[in-house]
Amino acid sequence: MNMVTLDTIRQLALKLPEVTEEPHFEKISFRVKNKIFATYNPKTQNAVIKLALADQDFFSCASKKAMYPVENKWGQQGWTNVDLINMPPEILEDVVQRAYCIVAPKKLAEIVKLKNEQL
Repeated sequence: MNMVTLDTIRQLALKLPEVTEEPHFEKISFRVKNKIFATYNPKTQNAVIKLALADQDFFSCASKKAMYPVENKWGQQGWTNVDLINMPPEILEDVVQRAYCIVAPKKLAEIVKLKNEQL
């Protein structure tokens, strides 16, 4: 299994409409309209993403080693740890797109959803 890297996350995030990469304290954040949907911590080489609670539950159950809720109130709001060592790269694209669609304005989220339906 290939380990997911910052470059992998960067490529997946930046191909989505109007995404920017910006510093966020000691981390790297990916944002749409200045709202964060994912962060990457270079020190731990892990990511945190925002998911709907149902998606967080599904992905956490499906891949216990790779994804799990943040252990505090942030986790109860959908923020989810992604252990990049155990994260299957083929699942990450779906996860990043879902995180994007949670925080993006409706029109931008619809563009991504429509593209996925056409595949």
